[in-house]
Order: sequence, then C-alpha cells, then structure tokens
Amino acid sequence: MFLEPPVTAAIMLLIAAVIFPATVNSTSFPASILRLERAFPVNEKVEMEVLRARDAARHARILQSGSRGGGGGGGGGVGGVVDFVVQGTSDPYLVGLYFTRVRLGNPPREYNVQIDTGSDILWINCNSCNDCPRTSGLGVELNFYDTTGSSTANMVSCSDPICTNLVPTTSSQCSAETNRCGYSFQYGDGSGTSGFYVSDMFYFDMILGNSMVVNSSASIVFGCSTYQSGDLTKSDRAIDGIFGFGQQGLSVVSQLSSRGITPRSFSHCLKGEGNGGGILVLGEILDPRLVYSPLVPSQPHYNLDLQSIAVNGRLLPIDQSVFTTSNNRGTIIDSGTTLAYLVEEAYNPFVAAVTGAVSQSTKPLFFKGNQCYMVYASASDIFPSVSLNFAGGASMVLRPEEYLVHMGFVDGAALWCMGFQKVDQGVTILGDLVLKDKIFVYDLAHQRIGWANYDCSLSVNVSVTFGRDEFINAGQLSVSSSSKNFLLGLIPPLFEALIAQIIAFLIL
Repeated sequence: MFLEPPVTAAIMLLIAAVIFPATVNSTSFPASILRLERAFPVNEKVEMEVLRARDAARHARILQSGSRGGGGGGGGGVGGVVDFVVQGTSDPYLVGLYFTRVRLGNPPREYNVQIDTGSDILWINCNSCNDCPRTSGLGVELNFYDTTGSSTANMVSCSDPICTNLVPTTSSQCSAETNRCGYSFQYGDGSGTSGFYVSDMFYFDMILGNSMVVNSSASIVFGCSTYQSGDLTKSDRAIDGIFGFGQQGLSVVSQLSSRGITPRSFSHCLKGEGNGGGILVLGEILDPRLVYSPLVPSQPHYNLDLQSIAVNGRLLPIDQSVFTTSNNRGTIIDSGTTLAYLVEEAYNPFVAAVTGAVSQSTKPLFFKGNQCYMVYASASDIFPSVSLNFAGGASMVLRPEEYLVHMGFVDGAALWCMGFQKVDQGVTILGDLVLKDKIFVYDLAHQRIGWANYDCSLSVNVSVTFGRDEFINAGQLSVSSSSKNFLLGLIPPLFEALIAQIIAFLIL
C-alpha cells in the first residue's frame, strides 16, 4: 500500500485551504449542518380536516403540560421533555414533516428523526422495543439502536447526576434491579412510550474556517424507546425517533453548547415548494434582513410576544391582551405543527379583513367548514399581505401562500382555503405553513428568535470559527466570486513556495 509522506498530506491541506476560500466575519464557533428532507409528496392534495385532526392530536399532547420551568443551555425543567416525543406519530404522507438523519454509536449508524422545536430530547427506537413498527409508510428503512452493538454505549444509572438533576421527575422510572435511568411517557391521546437513557457518540459535520467540512463527534445522552402504544405503533406513521430542539438541559443543543462544542443557537431554513428539503444548522445563519424578537422568559416552548396583526398595512381591531402569555395563552413557534392557529378573538377579524380585500376579485365560500376562495388569477396578485407584529418592533410579513392552502381546482378556478385555523381558546401556534421559506434563528444565548424571508434552495451564510463565514446548501459549499479571484491570484506564489519545500524535504 502506498503511503503519502507527511509533507504531502500537509501540502494537500494547504492547497485545499487555498482552493476553498471563505468570506470574513467575526465569530467564535464552528457550525454544524444536517441535511433535511421533506417526507410529504407535495403533489398530493389532502383534506383540510385531516391536517386539522393531525395538529389537534399533537396539541392535545403538547399543550397540557403547563409551566415546565425556564429555558437555558444547562438547566432542566419539571416534565420538560414529555409532551412532544410522540410527534413522530404524524402521518408524513398526509402532513408536512421535516426530518434529518443523525449518526449514533460506534460504529455509527444512521437514524431518521423528525426535527421538532417543541420537544427537548432526542430519542430513538431500541432494537428490544415491544410493539414498535418494523416498517414505515415513509418509504425509509427503520433502524433500531442496539446498545450491545456500540462499543461506546453506556447506560445512565439511577445515581448519575444526569438522572437525578436533568431527567423530569414525573417520568423517571429507576429500577433497583437494572439500575438504569428509565422513563415512561403517557399522553392525553392514549399513546405512550417508555425506555431508558443512554449515552453514546453523536457524529456530525462541522464546517471549519478553511471552508472544509470535517467529521466531528461528541458523547450525548438520549432516550432509547423499548415500548410504544397508541399512534406510535402505526407503521404508516413510523420513523426512527424525534430530534428535540427545546431549551431544556437534555436537548442536544443544550448538551453540546454547555460543553462549548457548539454555540447556544440553532437555525433552520425549510423549503416549502417543489420537493421541499432545506438546511438545519447547529449555529447561526446570517442574513442582513434578519429581524429579532425576544423570547418570553420562563416558558416551556418558544414563546414570542405577538402584539398585533395588519392586513394590507391596516391594523386589525384586536385586543392585545388576547395574545398575552399565560398558562393557556400566548404565541409559540412549533415546527411540528402543519398549519397555523389563531385564537378566536384574532381569527375572526383576520378572516374578515382578508375576505373583504378580495371579495370583488374572488368568490368566497365555505368548504367543509373552512373559509375558502375560488380564484381565477394568481393568488399572489389578488390576496393582501399580512403582517404579524411582535415585541421589539419585529414584523413577519406573510405572502398569501403563507396563510392560505391550495386545495385544488373547481370549475377552472383555483381553490384556496384559509390555512390559519380558529381555536376557541388557548395558544396561537405558528407551524410550517408560516415557517417555510424563511430563515429562522433560535439565538438561545440572547433569548431571542430571528427570521427573514429566504429561498431555502439557495446557499445560506453561517458563522464558523476563525472569524469566517461559509455559504452552505445542505452541506455543499460555495464562495463569492470576489473571494475566488483574490485567492486564485495567490495560488502561483503559494505553489512556488510549496515546490521549494518539497525540494528541501527531498534533499534532506
């Protein structure tokens, strides 16, 4: 076998640093990226009531927990990881579902997991799981985590500080016989899961300052599911697990950032059109158009202070108090919700304003209990812009496609229905309908969320180490032409210097 001398490897690294340049910006962390795929055939139309039923089942689980303690990189909360773990039961052929692949264990194996900003832990199906689906309607092969098949797997014992301090006491099930830190989650819709916590190696791609992506790893704690019931047992909705991006201590973001491996932030850009997909970054996506609004403190979800709604620039007559955050009120960002939900006091004037703006150019009608419109022209040319105004002066401007859903065609007219749904009481939820085609930055270090409209099929600018930025598109790098021209001009003298080093090495 031919082995390169050390100087050759070093030279190749230096050449790579020249060929793959990057623009400059100050930062202190490398960024980690994960590929996203969309598991919902966008050419298949679905009934609105199916989407509502799916979201309703999820909300029946996630919204009954009440206060779970404040967020933060290192702290845990009471019951903080329970409510969102069953999001993986959603039928991805009928609703929007974004997922990514994670690599765990040694040797590493890949697992498909849904990204979920509404839950806190990463959990994977164990090979010893009872009643876990063995096939998936997603068209992906299900993989099961095996603790005996990984040389770096370690059970979390009952006396481990992780179990005593970070694991929610309401779900903890420590057995004296096994000495394993276990959990049992039972949800309001009758589904449930139980298992135990394990630590093992987590592998991810990290972008370095020389525009190169390298494999990195760190030990993390995650859940290993050994039993499931209810909707979690259905094969047509099966996936390997859930990737929780909440703020509590057991979330992967919190675990890695508390050790300084990644910053206390993550970002996503979810592509809504075509084949879907997008980019997920453990770090910050940079864009000059980003606007930020502070997170409401001491909340279990990503709560923002929605203050008003405007249609065509006119503020709607909505009492601001209906958006005030409390145990059963407020506004949350949730990537696991398909549609968007407004409290009744805001929904009624919102729909009335939109309908009034298009009543002369569309045919409004009710279709299966939902406000719809028959449109004979482009919806973008007819429907008004909508602005959601948040604390800190940050506005989220929605295109018609971000508050309407195209349901098909009727008598030659396009049928568009209101994607925002009415809730009689409770929480306003902004799901994928609103989140798509935007950069979202969850800046946990500064307790704020930022957003900007963006074509998520394009590269994005992310912060990396050594005071540089990189442009990435689901792991593919590109650079600006100015950087290329500048650094290409340096290649001839650099090669001359490299040749001189090679000659000196050979002489010696």
